[in-house]
Amino acid sequence: MIKSLLRLSSSLRNRIILIFFAITIVPFILFSAYAHTKSVEGIQQANATFTMSYLVQSKINLEAYVDKLNEQMNELIGDKQLQSLLEQPPASSQDEVSASVDLLNIVYQKKKQMDALQLRVYPLNADAYPTYLRALEVTSSTRKEDWFRDAANSTLPFWHLSVHGGPNNGPLVSYVKTFTSLHNRTPRGLVVADLADNHFSRFFSPTKRLQGQKFLIVDETGSIVYDSAGNQWTGELLPSAKLLEMRNVAKEGVETLSIYNEKNLIAFVRMDSLPWTILSLTPMQALSEPLAAMQHLLIFFLIAYMICTVGVVIYLTRNFTQPVFQLVKLMRKLEDGDMRMWIPHQNRKDEIGWLFRGFDSIVRKIEDLIAQSTLAERTKRELEFQVLSHQINPHFLYNTLESIRWKAENHGRNDIGEMVSALGNLLRLSLNQGKDITTVGREIEQVKAYVQIEQARIGMPLRVLYFFDEELLDMTFMRLLLQPLVENAIQHSIRGNFEKGKVILSGRVEERDLVIDITDNGKGIPEEVIKGLNETGAHRQPAGRSGVGLRNVNERLKIYFGQAYKLQIETKEGKGTKITIRHPILPTGDENQAETSGDLDLSKMEGRRSGGPGSSRSAG
Repeated sequence: MIKSLLRLSSSLRNRIILIFFAITIVPFILFSAYAHTKSVEGIQQANATFTMSYLVQSKINLEAYVDKLNEQMNELIGDKQLQSLLEQPPASSQDEVSASVDLLNIVYQKKKQMDALQLRVYPLNADAYPTYLRALEVTSSTRKEDWFRDAANSTLPFWHLSVHGGPNNGPLVSYVKTFTSLHNRTPRGLVVADLADNHFSRFFSPTKRLQGQKFLIVDETGSIVYDSAGNQWTGELLPSAKLLEMRNVAKEGVETLSIYNEKNLIAFVRMDSLPWTILSLTPMQALSEPLAAMQHLLIFFLIAYMICTVGVVIYLTRNFTQPVFQLVKLMRKLEDGDMRMWIPHQNRKDEIGWLFRGFDSIVRKIEDLIAQSTLAERTKRELEFQVLSHQINPHFLYNTLESIRWKAENHGRNDIGEMVSALGNLLRLSLNQGKDITTVGREIEQVKAYVQIEQARIGMPLRVLYFFDEELLDMTFMRLLLQPLVENAIQHSIRGNFEKGKVILSGRVEERDLVIDITDNGKGIPEEVIKGLNETGAHRQPAGRSGVGLRNVNERLKIYFGQAYKLQIETKEGKGTKITIRHPILPTGDENQAETSGDLDLSKMEGRRSGGPGSSRSAG
């Protein structure tokens, strides 16, 4: 984040934009955020206070209702007739029917006095009362349910939730108590009072102004017993472990938590006489809804501020920073060597106009200096080559060598004749009629002539292999690049082991370049020689005999085609050397022009110095 801001602030235009935003938009946004935060906090605090008071009152009312329900159930349990009917099982079926009628009448009369959906009494000795159980629609499966077995084996009352056991397939909360005989502690039966959701909804009425507010009753295990919002979550575990932990620590509290990815203001109160906790969930979005009008007003002002700021920034950018930015781009083009760029004329009388006119004048002067320098360098090389060419008359030298070869053959010394013929061919190809550009085929002929002379001189064959496609031989190529490298390989790498030594020349085309590899299996090139190739000026060390040919070829490639076309060398002591020459593919016309003018077209070479691949890819 910090690095991104630093990069943005590096430009004058971006600085102006950042400053305007900092002094206009940022303070407004901060003030709006602060006001909104404080407003939400005030609403939360007021809502929390009101909700907590409401929950405490609901707790008192609900506990009073349950206490009364418990008293009524205890009155039923203490009924002597009920106890008498359950203490002594019926002796006959007729007595059983009579007892069942009496039990139903007792339960029915008590039900009319109780505020419950249904009241039921289950004898624990169920087999002795089949008629009564059929009237209650109790089957053997009911007695096998977990809650029935737990109640029969416990003397403590508990609450049982049936999610789909109530009216309209709704939830049903049952209050279950096991009772014993009045004379001893022998269990006699179960009393069950069923409560539907409407028995709880009378104690909780969410306000319509807070959309989404709901009240929950959660038991000691974290299961939701009652949900005021249509029992959406009834029977599920409360989806907040943190809230359950808070409930176990404190009897009441207020907290802001996320439930089902929705942020809620939650208030809770733990009941005293019941194993329940009452919760109120109010979505934060509903609390902040009254602030919507103020937010709209703030957004309107924010948009107005942004429009004004953007207008000022556009004005400054178009009239000041954009011209400066354009001038910077022109300077970068000049830095990259692009001297043909178009510089717009500025009629402005301020500092921006002075900068453009001054920059245009500087570029024109640099162009003139480069043209003069290029012309001087070209003239210098032409004069140097003429001096070398005039040291020997090529026609005189060719005729003399031909006479020597003719006389040698007349005296039966064909070996001398072949050696003189190869020397003449080597000299002819080296001079190349004073031209700097030749073809790949002529360069290979020159290498073959040199190898022939070396074989005659050392008196043993040399293994030099050539792998070039026919179409490569006619491609234009700078002269005297291959022979010095082959000579270096023969004289300094495979020398002393000509029986096993081998030099391989291979060529290929990669993209827009001609790539030639010279590979040998000799001793390798010393590391100091390779380091010396890249040294320039005062740091350049004197090259040994093994480095002269390499440096000559490397310097010529860099002078004509740029740094990207220097030699690529892979060598290892005792494992051989691989030297890669990367040469741009020149149009065929370059060679033809060189044949007529006797010189290399430097204007085309200058255009290629700034481009080209940066490295040579090794061939297998």
